Amino acid sequence: MLALIAYLALLTFVLGFGWRIWTYWRSPAPLKIPTTPAPVCKSGVVWRLFTEVAFFNSLFKGNKWTWLGGYLFHAALALVLIRHLRYFVQPLPEAFAYIQIAGIVAGLAMVGGLGFLLVRRFWVDRTRYISSFADYAILVLLLAIGISGLLMQFVFRPDIVEIKSAMLGWVTFQGFSTPEDALFVVHFLLVLVLMVIFPFSKLMHLGGIFFSPTRNQVDNPREQKHVNPWAVAE
Repeated sequence: MLALIAYLALLTFVLGFGWRIWTYWRSPAPLKIPTTPAPVCKSGVVWRLFTEVAFFNSLFKGNKWTWLGGYLFHAALALVLIRHLRYFVQPLPEAFAYIQIAGIVAGLAMVGGLGFLLVRRFWVDRTRYISSFADYAILVLLLAIGISGLLMQFVFRPDIVEIKSAMLGWVTFQGFSTPEDALFVVHFLLVLVLMVIFPFSKLMHLGGIFFSPTRNQVDNPREQKHVNPWAVAE
């Protein structure tokens, strides 16, 4: 049963993510609306998108505390995901041995960053006013995934060999044997829930940032006429 759920979740994530990217790609930008000050050439746009993705430039300018919590969470999550590759790669490159400790520390930092972002939604009046149920639910889900992962790291150690065998079978479509560890099953189910809701939630800012006209447009309205794609279609 868990195998069926796992494959359905994987299929939903892949197709849903691809469909959302396709809709972003096809959506016309009828207006020239880069957020100023904006780059005046394409290489500047590339640099702007890079700094937005790598350093959360706009968030840093807007609110330093929110930037700190958000950046801590995202940077730690990236390290945690890299460390989790050890469950999906065989044989494992030697370089993975050097990031194990960093990955464990990143797990603690990720949960800390998520806790900060959740408290901020309750604590800051303006943020609480614009927060929806989905905003809280996603943070709670991510926290549950992080905490259950930390419990397996520090308290209830599961059979790593059994788990890696199951994960390799899952991603290579060679069969999925459900591990016996109950905490891992809970952790894995929470991840599957996240994969299902990912394409239909605000988490799609992962891909959507590259299609935002306020970020990916060149500020050159005086040099080049912007033609509304809808007008061309007519």
